[in-house]
Amino acid sequence: MVKQLASAEEFAAIKAAGKPVVVDFTASWCGPCKAIAPHFEELSTKYPEIVFVKIDVDELEDVAGECGISAMPTFQVYSNGVKVSEMTGADPAKLAALVKDASEL
Repeated sequence: MVKQLASAEEFAAIKAAGKPVVVDFTASWCGPCKAIAPHFEELSTKYPEIVFVKIDVDELEDVAGECGISAMPTFQVYSNGVKVSEMTGADPAKLAALVKDASEL
């Protein structure tokens, strides 16, 4: 299951919780974001040990800025509150590899 985050505080709490976190930085107007969304959802069911979240860059501009987001979709992986990897673009194979690596953290 993918959770839509609504605040910077919620993002900080999820990162600090101890499980690997994969973040999809997205926007409602972004076509490639919509195209990759079903793949992200599918990966969330395949890897229940990982927390999957979405952040709308227009709703949480402060978080997007802090995370250095300049293009969508951007996916970031966090472990113990620290960013460990990142990819930009709507490539399902690359996203699957990113999530597989996150599952081994």
